[in-house]
Amino acid sequence: MRSLQLLLLFLPVSLLAHWAGTGEILVFAASALAIIPMARLLGEATEVLAEKTGPRVGGLLNATFGNAAELIITLAAIRAGQMQLVLASLTGSILGNLLLVLGFSMLLGGLKNGRQIFDRRQVDTDATMTILALIAMSVPSLFSLYISDGMLVEELSLTTAAAMIVLYLLFVIYTLRSCTEKNSIRCDAVTAREALPVHSWSAGYATIVMALSMAGIAIMSELLVASVEAVTDTLGLTPFFVGIIIVPIIGNVAEHLVSVQAARQDKMDLSLSIALGSSLQIALFVTPVLVFVSLLLNNPLTLQFNQLELIALTAASMISALVSLDGESNWLEGAMLLAVYGILAMAFFFLPLRL
Repeated sequence: MRSLQLLLLFLPVSLLAHWAGTGEILVFAASALAIIPMARLLGEATEVLAEKTGPRVGGLLNATFGNAAELIITLAAIRAGQMQLVLASLTGSILGNLLLVLGFSMLLGGLKNGRQIFDRRQVDTDATMTILALIAMSVPSLFSLYISDGMLVEELSLTTAAAMIVLYLLFVIYTLRSCTEKNSIRCDAVTAREALPVHSWSAGYATIVMALSMAGIAIMSELLVASVEAVTDTLGLTPFFVGIIIVPIIGNVAEHLVSVQAARQDKMDLSLSIALGSSLQIALFVTPVLVFVSLLLNNPLTLQFNQLELIALTAASMISALVSLDGESNWLEGAMLLAVYGILAMAFFFLPLRL
């Protein structure tokens, strides 16, 4: 995991390539690689602050900054007016957590440890919340087919986003209160500190690391988004594919590695909590926040996902719930999830339309 920090060398490479005008592909690749270690540092700084502030405040910190990198990247895309990229990246983040991360975690954890057991009650709540969140995300998309007035669709998106934030706050309160219950494992699920290296950072140093990481991610995100169009034209990719597959992996790869590492350490409760919790945060926190913030940026974002995205999200939520609700996992179930993700990725790659 420490080798990820070597990717910080791509930060100056990206800046120099941008200033020298040596090619948008180099800028895109260097920016993407530079975001990975900064997202990792942001996560570690958040964990240090969470550990020092206790489970309740720490849980709120993780709930707020757990997907900060994804939020920053999508904000940069909104500023650039690339709404298709924003919606695709939100879909891709959820798909990545439910299929790619869970798949690799169950596959590698099962190959090393055999059949793995986890708390079915916790997963039941997370899986139910995930399906509910996807239903909420789908409502504006489906009803927009029957509403011709664009302002009404925007108002529907705003009210839906408000309901999603309220639901997320209730989920956070429920999770934090569960930490006080006897024999509850929810305290470990609130943060991923068990799978992260122990730091001797002070709270002040962790705050500085967090601030610098967020600033670096913001700069790299601007360069990344600005180079997307040139990259898609050069490589023959659609912005939809870049948004739904490439961008989510860039923003979440560090967190993905933590989940897989936890599974290999036979901590499936923690691994599932990271994957499902991240999906919930994207659906119920990041998505509605972007809807409201987009108004301030004069680029209103409406929750109008296309039919292919809705089909993919429905399939991912159903298959991930089916393999998780029995309270145990094995490497074959992981392979199943990876197969579904691979099929969807290939379908999006060959999609000829710029949706």
